[in-house]
Amino acid sequence: MKFNISHLSGITILALTLFACKDKTPESQSAKQRLSKLKVEGFIVKPSVLDQSITISGTIKPYEETVIMPEVPGRVVAINLQEGKTVKKGTVLIELFNDDLKAQLRKSQAQLQIAEETLKRQTELIKVNGISQSDYDQAELEVKSITADIEVLNVQIGRTKIKAPFDGTVGLRNVSLGAQVSTTTALVTLREVDKLKLDFSVPEKYSSEIKPGAKVQFTIQGGNEKYDAEVIASEQGIEASTRNLKARALIEHPSPILTPGAFATVELQLEKINEALMIPTQAIIPQEKVKNVIVAKHGKAKFAIVTTGIRKSSKIEVLSGINPGDTIITTGLLFLKPGSVLSFSTVKRDSI
Repeated sequence: MKFNISHLSGITILALTLFACKDKTPESQSAKQRLSKLKVEGFIVKPSVLDQSITISGTIKPYEETVIMPEVPGRVVAINLQEGKTVKKGTVLIELFNDDLKAQLRKSQAQLQIAEETLKRQTELIKVNGISQSDYDQAELEVKSITADIEVLNVQIGRTKIKAPFDGTVGLRNVSLGAQVSTTTALVTLREVDKLKLDFSVPEKYSSEIKPGAKVQFTIQGGNEKYDAEVIASEQGIEASTRNLKARALIEHPSPILTPGAFATVELQLEKINEALMIPTQAIIPQEKVKNVIVAKHGKAKFAIVTTGIRKSSKIEVLSGINPGDTIITTGLLFLKPGSVLSFSTVKRDSI
């Protein structure tokens, strides 16, 4: 029996075609069925009131703080401070050895007494031309010279008495009686904590909001309680390295819980927006250079480029790209393409 080669080739091609169609068609139809059965959730965009605020880091500082150091080297002979106690301005905290200076002072005071008596006699004599004018001037100069020496000694003695520069709370002292100290020795830290300062930095775009009198709130680690502070000053320029503006606020009546040096989370309230368009954050499709959302138009998916603003927990502000009343898609975003027919499971209408 002879076979027609062209006839056999036709049969083979037909068989392969039927096999390919049999293998491909169910999968294609299954994918279409899945897409047709896919239901998405929608969100109707409505204007809402947005209280703008930003959260930044800050540090609590004492209103005044200084490390007490001696002006002159010497030996500690007296300590008049209790750690953790409050002292008044001018209180002598630590005294250094100054007996030698006191001895010089007593000597100068005695010399001054003699010089003043001499000047008194010379004054009487000059009236009757009993002495020359130069002798009188010399006696007067002697009195002034010794008086100046006494003033210098009093200053030197005063420098051995280390006093509190302001009312404050004493920290931990670092010296004991008999210790030899130099001008670089840190004796103790004094802090004024009746009031506290809050230092923080604000991004450049919000620098215009920082003005004296502006109110800020902050929390500290380990607590949810909010504390109030008032801006008292800011730097007059933006830092080039960080593009931030440094600011300082005053905490008038601090809680005992607030400790200088503690980390604070500062919330800065900005202007209120009455017609903000807030949408769920999961509706945003980030691309390399733009952000998209999917908007329902006549029952089909339409991709729209948007610009975003302030993020608030689960919602984000949209500045452009959508309009009030638009329905945006919040689920199934990976499976939708432009023009896809939409089938909704739920459509939310809530707002911020």
